[in-house]
Amino acid sequence: MEKRLDALKEQIKKFSQKFLQSSKDKEIYIVSHFDTDGITSAAIMLKTLRKLDKRFSVRILKNLEKEFLRALPKDKLIIFLDLASGCLDFFADSELDEVFIIDHHEIIQEIPKNICIINPEINGREKISSSGLTYLFCRELVKDSKEFAKLAILGMIGDLLEKEIDKLNNEIIFDGEILRKRGLLVYPSTRPLNRALEYSSHPYLPEITGNVKGVLELLRETGLSSANGKFKSIIELNEEEMEKLITGIMLRNPKAKHSEIIGDIFLIKFFNKLEDARELSAMINACSRLGESETALKFCLEIPKSKKRVEEMHARYKQHLISGLNYVYEAPKIEGKGFLIINAQDKIKDTMIGTIASILSNSSLYEDGTAIVTMAYYDDKIKISARNVGKCGKNAREMLNSVVCRIGGEVGGHEHAAGAMIKKEKENEFLDLLKKQLEIEVVKI
Repeated sequence: MEKRLDALKEQIKKFSQKFLQSSKDKEIYIVSHFDTDGITSAAIMLKTLRKLDKRFSVRILKNLEKEFLRALPKDKLIIFLDLASGCLDFFADSELDEVFIIDHHEIIQEIPKNICIINPEINGREKISSSGLTYLFCRELVKDSKEFAKLAILGMIGDLLEKEIDKLNNEIIFDGEILRKRGLLVYPSTRPLNRALEYSSHPYLPEITGNVKGVLELLRETGLSSANGKFKSIIELNEEEMEKLITGIMLRNPKAKHSEIIGDIFLIKFFNKLEDARELSAMINACSRLGESETALKFCLEIPKSKKRVEEMHARYKQHLISGLNYVYEAPKIEGKGFLIINAQDKIKDTMIGTIASILSNSSLYEDGTAIVTMAYYDDKIKISARNVGKCGKNAREMLNSVVCRIGGEVGGHEHAAGAMIKKEKENEFLDLLKKQLEIEVVKI
């Protein structure tokens, strides 16, 4: 493992030297993904380039399409963050002399000569977010950059990597002076308990999430009462109260694993106040999912005027999320041994369908290894998200790729979390091929 880490760090060092050399007389064009990992990556990069007094512009994208790639400026230095590992073939045929990529998604193509890339897939597949890689890269460029580490932690949590923290991520946590506590993984741990339980999505709590009556019944059963109409927050509970609450939740979710309910809570100083990192990560994600990536980026830069708007967007997003989960709970499903397909069509926003898939895959509703595929309309296309329960079982990216390569479309992601985009006219063909593919996988097993 030490050798892999050394190889990745050496790769980052060489990449940073090359970047400084290539960017001497050029404006830098940052292209980043619109989720929390991508937004925090962009914020770290933006802050670093300001310190270096570099000229730059930023573009945040929901997904990378060929039309966008063809229109890339030839006179600027292009750097992709949390994007582009899945479309390397395009760059081989492009007129771009040099493209920089910092990403952690799977690479399934040859790396062209005009590509400079940092990706742990090349060096032992370390579990690290793009924002973590961006921080380590920027730390090479600017030595006094520890203030950016907290943004890397938000990106890490946004990509659900907080349960797989290795030496490299621990290093970033240390740099960021993050307060780390053990406790119930319902967030925000800093807000009243009844509200945190009502809007809990990671973990998703059946009959409690989105159910005010269910929340109050749970709190009454566990003997947790309010004082002057206000409940304690999770971090304010004493040991006995915490045990009662955990027991109450476990009794209602007998399939739930202890590791899904108990874990590390990361507290970060943001806008001069100690906040739950999972809440901050969710707030950033909410803005982008509702079409306000610029607001999310301003929030990461701690621009005061952005805070109220982000809070408003997050409240709206939570309502959309609860509605989406309630719909999914009742919606018709295509089910088989080891798989579940939910075609929400226009009932759930395309920007939220991946979050819904993640919530279901992290719940105790399905057995480990179950492949969950969710779908939603996006203009004349369909957004597809695939997740594996328990992060085991079928390779989600390969599963989608085997179908999409036959009907046309785009695929990206990881072994246990992947996404795709196809034309709406291919909907029925995709469903038929996917179902057959999943059934074949079961036979193989």
